[in-house]
Amino acid sequence: MPISDLFSPQGALSKSLSGFQSRAGQLEMAECVQSAILGGSVLVAEAGTGTGKTLAYLVPALLAGKKTLISTATKTLQDQLFKKDLPAVRKALGTSLRIALLKGRSNYLCLYRVENHLGFKGGMGLLDARHLETIRRWAKVTRTGDIAEVQDVPEQSPLWSQATSTVDNCLGSECPKANDCFLLRARSLAREADLLVVNHHLLWADWTIRQEGQGELFPEMEAIVVDEAHQFQESAAQFLGLRLSSRQFKEWISDLAVEQGREAPDVAELLEQAALLDRAVDDFRLCLGVDGLRQPFQGLSQRPDVVERLKVLQDQLLDLKETLKPLMVRGKGLETCYQRISDLIGRLHDVLDQTALGHVIWFETRKNGFSLNRTPIDISAEFQALRAARPTAWIFTSATLTVDGDFAHFHRELGITESISKSWESPFDYRQNSLLYLPEGLPDPNDQRYVEAVINAAIPVLKASAGRAFLLFTSHHALGQAARLIARQIDYPLFIQGQQPKALLLDAFKRSEHGVLLGTSTFWEGVDVQGSALSCVIIDKLPFASPSDPVLNAKLTSLRDQGINPFMSYQLPQAIIMLKQGVGRLIRDHQDRGVLVLCDPRLRSKPYGKRFIDSLPPIPSSHDIRDIQRFFLEAGPISPL
Repeated sequence: MPISDLFSPQGALSKSLSGFQSRAGQLEMAECVQSAILGGSVLVAEAGTGTGKTLAYLVPALLAGKKTLISTATKTLQDQLFKKDLPAVRKALGTSLRIALLKGRSNYLCLYRVENHLGFKGGMGLLDARHLETIRRWAKVTRTGDIAEVQDVPEQSPLWSQATSTVDNCLGSECPKANDCFLLRARSLAREADLLVVNHHLLWADWTIRQEGQGELFPEMEAIVVDEAHQFQESAAQFLGLRLSSRQFKEWISDLAVEQGREAPDVAELLEQAALLDRAVDDFRLCLGVDGLRQPFQGLSQRPDVVERLKVLQDQLLDLKETLKPLMVRGKGLETCYQRISDLIGRLHDVLDQTALGHVIWFETRKNGFSLNRTPIDISAEFQALRAARPTAWIFTSATLTVDGDFAHFHRELGITESISKSWESPFDYRQNSLLYLPEGLPDPNDQRYVEAVINAAIPVLKASAGRAFLLFTSHHALGQAARLIARQIDYPLFIQGQQPKALLLDAFKRSEHGVLLGTSTFWEGVDVQGSALSCVIIDKLPFASPSDPVLNAKLTSLRDQGINPFMSYQLPQAIIMLKQGVGRLIRDHQDRGVLVLCDPRLRSKPYGKRFIDSLPPIPSSHDIRDIQRFFLEAGPISPL
């Protein structure tokens, strides 16, 4: 059966999927995906919001009869694909292809650690104690061990590190719970699947493991679909680098205490030395500086206090390694601790290796912790090596891959020289259902009064829209300042990022009907609020990444050294793609109506401002607040709070 029949108004998808609408762009994209899969070629497909790109790649992927990998940006999108989209499409097509979901190791419960590590730390508050019991009850009934099933315990809870394993602390085949291991079961299902759903980090993890000759996470695939492809390069840079954090040291110390109590209770020296290491980690953190730093390490590497504290840390690690060496025979737990401290010593050396070409070494501080990082500046060569090793069909898709209709930036970042690249505009009627408001008279974004001016411009818009708005900021500092200012001027319910987990905050916003949500980057993409609950998106400034960021600064320097203009070739395209993501929150359905407010005066004062506007959907614009008020009045009366 031709794929066009499936997507027709009378086709199998229309009959089986509630709310399905036949869309020309969706069918065209599906045909391109089918052609790429069957021909083993590279397709780069930008599909505007509402095109229906998920169906456009799922249907041909299921029909092709080839082993297919689908990689998404986040675990949330993985779950949506596996639990909702794929079962619905598989049922509509009447296919019995085996599908599987695979996440990283830290997403699966470790029964050994639940039994031997979970809850062994003291000083637990009432909330953690409640979460502890929740995890223990769930551990007795879960079939998958996927921690996403436990919605009552935040993903950031420190208890999860006690209940899950890492590559370092996993006992492997010698684990007494190996036969019931959730991770091994998930990997087994992944090897047998016809279609496997992973995330970008896991795709790069598999590549790294293969390169190191350590096996594979999943088998060879005949087609690879990369959804939310605008995040693929960043995921690669994060994974292909090295990271060592104070948390890794602290977790090792905690695990050592447990294993010492089980396998070497007579060797008190272990705990004494572990306490010295714990202090050395804390002292090293203190010498790095205040909370919230993100800077190149090179500036610190010659400072006497940093050199001294780093040497103390290294010496304590070496001393503990020597003490552990003869104790490995006591049991698998202490043997694993020895292997882990050896890895920590090696990783500390590697992450600070100044001779690593093409990388930037940097550090980040938090209130009670730090991380040391070595990040590649350019991943295009690495991706080309991955492609050469996997000569199969590659399909990249996202709603935001082009800059003013041009794919050059995306191609350059991944080193793609040959591909079929196509773009389909959103089917939504932006001209009739949306309005762009560009408030006049705002100061330069660097002016200390800028956030106050943004809020003053936003207040009349929020009153006209009766709340029902997102205010998206480019920094946490601006968000905090705005939250204090806006609370005094409106009576609508305020939902501020950080007050509660993202999913709960978003759900509360939807239920409020007149809410105003203030968020930063986490709310610029991957958030779907359909209907009148979200009728206005206000963006404070153009989302240029801070050039003081050590990774970005190294990237810009590298481009400059190659004779390439870093602003035009990298900073501007990245900012445009990010803005398109933020704008994409506004109209999520054919029936949606809304106002987009872009406050940044550089859209008019700078030559590059036109490139931002030209990259957006065709939204009529106005500088007059009265047009905004009329727009909402035309939508009909809004129920009061």
